[in-house]
Amino acid sequence: MKILYAIILGVLLAFFVGLGIEAFYPTEKYPEPPTSLQYLKEAPSTDAEIQAQKTFDQQTKDYQERNQTHARNVSIIAIIASMIFMALSLTILTRTDTIFSDGFLIGSLLTLLYGIVRGFETNDNQFRFIIVAIGLVIALALGYIKFVRQKETKTA
Repeated sequence: MKILYAIILGVLLAFFVGLGIEAFYPTEKYPEPPTSLQYLKEAPSTDAEIQAQKTFDQQTKDYQERNQTHARNVSIIAIIASMIFMALSLTILTRTDTIFSDGFLIGSLLTLLYGIVRGFETNDNQFRFIIVAIGLVIALALGYIKFVRQKETKTA
């Protein structure tokens, strides 16, 4: 039962971060195509239709650029939240009860995964590499502190 509670706590923390980001830094909606283009069965043929298509194409391109910036920012916010959960899990919460510590640890990992996935929505390979590298460092540090160091302290 304790393991289930820790898992649920971790999942809720990840949802808390994801929904919190969306509530206060919402994703922009995709631009709507003009009504004159919505029901066309063929390529635009009149000057008005061609101009409407060009305008919509430009709006779509601008949206994609803004969306990539938004995804990068969301990724950074989520990774920072993940680090905070991890720090809480490995410091303050270890003094209280392992259930809360483990729940925050699971929440940290799930939030980290969310941040990495959102980072992959950008077309910036350097940013993708950096967030995966950060994720790897966090996972390695987390594994060492939680499993290796605690094992060494218990045996000493």
